[in-house]
Amino acid sequence: MRWGWHLIRLWSLLVYGFMFLPVAVVVLLSFNASQFGSFPMTGFSFRWFVELWNNDAIMRAFRTSIVLGLLTAVISTTLGVLASLALVRYKVPGANAISTLLIAPILVPEVVLAVALLLFLNFLGLHKSFTLLLFGHVIFTLPFVILVVQARLVSIRRDVEEAAMSLGASPVQTFFQITLPLMLPAVLAGALFAFTISFDDITGTLFWKPGGVETVPTQIFAMLRNSISPEINALGTVMIVMTVGLPLIGAAIARQLARKSGT
Repeated sequence: MRWGWHLIRLWSLLVYGFMFLPVAVVVLLSFNASQFGSFPMTGFSFRWFVELWNNDAIMRAFRTSIVLGLLTAVISTTLGVLASLALVRYKVPGANAISTLLIAPILVPEVVLAVALLLFLNFLGLHKSFTLLLFGHVIFTLPFVILVVQARLVSIRRDVEEAAMSLGASPVQTFFQITLPLMLPAVLAGALFAFTISFDDITGTLFWKPGGVETVPTQIFAMLRNSISPEINALGTVMIVMTVGLPLIGAAIARQLARKSGT
């Protein structure tokens, strides 16, 4: 049995190594001084990050992705908190059906969801725009926020809120002074999930974005059509740092808040 578990661990390490090795290669080549992305490296340099900073198209895509991600996080988190409160704390007719409907976008392949929304917009006679792109990202990220917030809200005892209201607090005061601080780690985690998913999304964005609007993933896709530039490696490294670093920072903040709240 001991040797069996050792083999399972070794196999798991090999699988993870095979999966993350290309990511490590991209990060390593982004610091290559040569314009040819190959080994052996000719030197260590930040040249391609400087080129990245001076590329107007890439910087414009970064600004678009950040604005889109922030708006998606705010809207998805707000709607997710309200929906979770309604489904967990109140008796809503057809709560199970509503909860299933809200979480359904996770179960549907993203390309199917993207095509379905695009066909629906064409049926309504609506043209592609940044607002509709934002709407699509909210639909895709909202289920993740609801799942995280609901899991936290279920663990918060109802009698804590009832005690606050029995002392004269209104439902709104109870929410902002009792419920929200207790569920704040989950709210922040859901917001970071929404921002990261929106920032990293390419499948839905390719279908929903209007002409002339590029996000970071679609900009990388467009650059790969022409040639493999070293700037792509630098851009990939920045995306890896953001999409991996933000959830880790968020998890650390959520853990710290949970310790302070004593839960």
